[in-house]
Amino acid sequence: MHPTNDLVPILKKLRLSGVLQSLELRSKQAVGDDLTHLEFLYRLLCDEVERREAKQLDLRIRRATFESVTSLEEFDFQFNPLLPKAKILDLATCAFLDRRENVALIGPAGIGKSHIAQALGHRACLAGRSVLYVEARDLFARLRASRADATYERRLKTITAPDLLIIDDLGLTPLRDDEPVDLYEIIRRRYERSSTIVTSNRDIDEWYPLFGDQLLASAALDRFLHHAHVIVAPKGRSHRNPQPDVRGDKP
Repeated sequence: MHPTNDLVPILKKLRLSGVLQSLELRSKQAVGDDLTHLEFLYRLLCDEVERREAKQLDLRIRRATFESVTSLEEFDFQFNPLLPKAKILDLATCAFLDRRENVALIGPAGIGKSHIAQALGHRACLAGRSVLYVEARDLFARLRASRADATYERRLKTITAPDLLIIDDLGLTPLRDDEPVDLYEIIRRRYERSSTIVTSNRDIDEWYPLFGDQLLASAALDRFLHHAHVIVAPKGRSHRNPQPDVRGDKP
């Protein structure tokens, strides 16, 4: 029997069958470079570690359900120089996750809030953190449906569990029915336990009336803003509908 065939059941039992992917290559390298047994084993196991880390990263990204996988390297800060680039890049270190701080990205449509939020989420995935991205309207629709089929508590735990929760486009429409309570409960459960990023076209002062109840609004937003980075982006050029640059071209 070929020695490799003898290894297969052992590697499977040890859950190391991925080693087979690079075993032949590393064996040839060991002979060609005259590696010691320990050097050969080290390189072979490093390959396995890299494979597992790549697999885990792919899983974290898929579970995050990003609308699109974006990065800050792809973002053109020159397109809207009013955005606080230094602050956003500081958030990209993900230190705010260690401190369990929140982020509010405020500004008009089209300036790149969703791109930045998802890029920060991607950085969190790279750092080994669990992430969930969801548009506000879908978030409330899921919770509304879960009430109907008696899975509300399970759904709420799924939403509040990740290290980073990204709620996109909060406040496009007023909160209705049980939605203010749902948002309060999400914020309450995550307070000082994990981080949340919220993007919105509305200024922070406009978030309070969304709840329709002053006490509920204060209870929710006092918690959210207690440890929060509020980034207000003034109106600038739109990434979605850029206006032509006509400087210097006169009819």
